[in-house]
Amino acid sequence: MAKPRVFVSSTYYDLKNVRSSLENFVEGLGYEPVLSEKGDIAYAPEVPLDESCYREARNADIFVMIIGGRYGTEASSEEKKPNREFFERYDSITKKEYANAVSEDIPIYILIENNVESEYRTFLKNKEKKDIQYAHVDSVNVFYLIEHILSQPRNNPVHTFERYSDIEVWLREQWAGFFRELLDRRSSQERIKTLSSQVGDLTDVSETLKKYLEEVVSKISPKEAAKLIEEEEKRLEKASLFKELAANPFVEYFQTRHVLELGDIYSAMAKCRSVSDFGRKLEKLSQKEGLAVRIRDLFRSSEGAQRDFNEARRILGLAELGFTSSSREMKEVESGEQEQQ
Repeated sequence: MAKPRVFVSSTYYDLKNVRSSLENFVEGLGYEPVLSEKGDIAYAPEVPLDESCYREARNADIFVMIIGGRYGTEASSEEKKPNREFFERYDSITKKEYANAVSEDIPIYILIENNVESEYRTFLKNKEKKDIQYAHVDSVNVFYLIEHILSQPRNNPVHTFERYSDIEVWLREQWAGFFRELLDRRSSQERIKTLSSQVGDLTDVSETLKKYLEEVVSKISPKEAAKLIEEEEKRLEKASLFKELAANPFVEYFQTRHVLELGDIYSAMAKCRSVSDFGRKLEKLSQKEGLAVRIRDLFRSSEGAQRDFNEARRILGLAELGFTSSSREMKEVESGEQEQQ
């Protein structure tokens, strides 16, 4: 049976004890840990060693990153230097392992040493200063890595730890919750599948009943039957049209924000000759004073409203209407109001 593969990413020498304990924890859960120092990575001879690490990070099922005080060796794509200055910027292997996991949208869990996290907050207040001595990190890039992780919109849960047991407790809770969510999602999918099947059955039953009724009505009164069937088909067609129209953002906005009847919006849209004419007709039908001006202002300020308005007209099989933001078209609203007064 396939096991979830958990890639553990961190610098080695300062965190080797944590990595070893984490390996035992992952194995104890029945998962497969992937650690570079344990020979779990198959290195390809034709590419640099770190490229093989990136491949394994992309192929993992879970990515765990531990951030301590060391930033680590530069990636093979970086210029090799025997010694680097504290404030010198470069990408490490650990950072690129993280980037590769992000590229595949693998579930990621970030753990940061307490002391490092505390100094990171000091760094945020003193970013531009180069004379500060940081006691717990060997490179400013550690702070920039944390900043980059925290800036991600999602898939960036972070937990600080003081001792190894903090890591184990947090990961156990996170993975248990993740497993529960997967089970709930599976149950939801089954319910949706069952509901879809039931809807399909109802559709078949409805179609059968329709045929039965057409047959019965046609035998009772052929002339009236044809008329009744035609009227019902038109009613169903209009109901379907209204449903689609109600889902349009422009129509939905005026229904909810201004409490307008869908029938009034439909009537104004179907009968109007211009954009400003639509506003006047809808104001008259709804008896909401000043509505035409609000519609005019909305069209002037929002191209999205213009698009949604014409999309609603397309739903009704009507031609698009043009918009001119400052010209006669919009001014018709004002002149129309003056005439009414």
